[in-house]
Amino acid sequence: MGASPSLVMYRILFAALGCFMVATLIYTTVTDGSPFRPELLTPWMTATLIDFYVNVAALSVWVAYKESSWVSSVIWIVLLVCFGSAATCAYIVTKLFEISIHDPDQDPIDLLLVRSGQVVNVKRSYVSYGKYIFTILGAFMVAVVTYTVVTDGLPFRKELLTPWMAATLIDFYINVFAISLWIAHKETTWISACIWIIFLICLGSITTCTYIVVQLSRLSSQDPVYHVLLNSSSRMGAIAPTNCRKI
Repeated sequence: MGASPSLVMYRILFAALGCFMVATLIYTTVTDGSPFRPELLTPWMTATLIDFYVNVAALSVWVAYKESSWVSSVIWIVLLVCFGSAATCAYIVTKLFEISIHDPDQDPIDLLLVRSGQVVNVKRSYVSYGKYIFTILGAFMVAVVTYTVVTDGLPFRKELLTPWMAATLIDFYINVFAISLWIAHKETTWISACIWIIFLICLGSITTCTYIVVQLSRLSSQDPVYHVLLNSSSRMGAIAPTNCRKI
């Protein structure tokens, strides 16, 4: 059976976003030089980079869950840290090409989000650790933004939009788009999805951390942890895994 139209659309979309990010990095390097210059590290650039890497941390947790070996997990996470959303898009496209849909009613996002093959049954203590870690990261990001506003003023100033700041923002919002796709899939109504996505666009990783903590808190003691990735009405979410491995 050929790939479903939605699966093909997601492959094309993330491949295009990844190529756009690579082109942006090349263009900015050619026209503005290397990003590793101390004068570029303004207070708001620093805050933006912290915001960016908190989102990368969230994506890295998903990659670590998704991969079947620690070696591949580490490789992909290093690529995420070094190449940002270009690596995010490459990872998603790679996983989309591994998907084979036999049921035309199956949502490809379900198959993208959860681990293929053997289902990992994560220890409940890890859920608590996840809530603590993302609560701390969210609170830290609030402190960073507050401190930067107090010491450097609001970020809506033309002089802050240097070529590398623009490239960083593009990088940041491609990752935001990937996270928004999960939120849109996860939420049961378009209203709640839109509200969360608007907050994500405006507040960045503060919203990411808040959303993750909320979803982890909603898991019951009987729920498998992978349900945090899926919509409550998802067909996959309603199926109990038959082949589980504890970590």
